[in-house]
Amino acid sequence: METSETKEVVTKWYSIREAAEYLGVAEPTIYRWMRDGEITFRKVGDSTRFWKADLDEVMEVHPSARGLDKIRTFCPSCHHDELIEGHVQSTGLLYFRPKHIKFWTLKDSNVGTTARMCTRCGAITWGGDTTKLAKLLAGSKKGERVNTTS
Repeated sequence: METSETKEVVTKWYSIREAAEYLGVAEPTIYRWMRDGEITFRKVGDSTRFWKADLDEVMEVHPSARGLDKIRTFCPSCHHDELIEGHVQSTGLLYFRPKHIKFWTLKDSNVGTTARMCTRCGAITWGGDTTKLAKLLAGSKKGERVNTTS
């Protein structure tokens, strides 16, 4: 019979040298990022330390168009893959309306949105209908009214 033990989550601390190795950059780059406020760090006495999450935040992701749907399935905060889809709502549905787009009715210029909440950390990601936005932008450049109903 197994006994239940409480396992402590141990966060690995990275030194400046380890952080530079992990990111594949030179140590002076780490110092410059610290000075410029581009990387989060912690002081433990006189020692400077980083968490892995701090180092991962420094990396910028430039996804391909094919990878966008896959990216939308992960929490941007904790990278958990269980997201519940829903809507952000006030007294009605919230819409995104491009700033300089003019139509006969405001309803035509609304871009529908969807929201997903992470079941682990509760972070909410909010995305819009990029197909409809592209139609709006294309129509506004031509100066014509666009039929955006799908």
